[in-house]
Amino acid sequence: MLNIAIIGCGNMGLTYARSFLQYNLVSHDHLLLVARSEAHGQHLKALNLGKVASRIDDRLSESGVVVLAVKPQDFAALAPALQEALKPHHVVLSVMAGITLATLQEALGHEVVIRAMPNTPSQLGMGVTAFATTEAVNIHQIRMIDNLLNTTGRTLQLEDEHLLDAVTALSGSGPAYFFLFVKTLIETGRQMGLEDSVAAMLVKQTMLGSFHLMNQSPRALDDLIAAVTSKGGTTEAAFKVFKAGHLPETLHNGVIAARDRAAELSKGK
Repeated sequence: MLNIAIIGCGNMGLTYARSFLQYNLVSHDHLLLVARSEAHGQHLKALNLGKVASRIDDRLSESGVVVLAVKPQDFAALAPALQEALKPHHVVLSVMAGITLATLQEALGHEVVIRAMPNTPSQLGMGVTAFATTEAVNIHQIRMIDNLLNTTGRTLQLEDEHLLDAVTALSGSGPAYFFLFVKTLIETGRQMGLEDSVAAMLVKQTMLGSFHLMNQSPRALDDLIAAVTSKGGTTEAAFKVFKAGHLPETLHNGVIAARDRAAELSKGK
């Protein structure tokens, strides 16, 4: 049974705590939750997920894995205390956006570090997480972290850490793109006279069904599009407007902008 400490118990930190417990990768007695304040500590105690500490102290040495799930802007303030508490046996797993492996190693004085990029569907066990490691992380430690991250969905190891910027743009920010698309369709349905509940049901079920069809069909995406787009029909009429408005190019450019911003954040800009 692993000993795990989670520093930063917001949505993502608590997602990991619950997932690790659900899959019996850690017990309540071997899970340490480090709160950001005394008040937050009382809240965590009420959740009864594990032991609770209101600061980083010697109790951290009992853990084998330390998960950093604080906001990136809060990292610099806690780094000195964490550096003092870390031991050579610790595996540090960071899910902080924009904090590079090199920055983590330097700030913590610790070599065994893994950087991961999850997304919000991880809260339902349906997320996807890409991760990269320093050279100091061995195969046993990689498998251990992979097992932990798999509790929240699918995982992917990247050899090149710089590709995490692209991951951030696609899967990290990706849920918001889909939410905007769904929101726009629902609002359009309402403007066409449908009740909100009817428009929402039609759009959400269409999206769900389309995902499963795409996921299970051997046909390419272009073929699936063509199957719905008959010549002179309604879908073709919509696609003409999409093309005239440069929708594919706009979407492409938006994702590239997200990637570039992720790269800037990684450089502290």
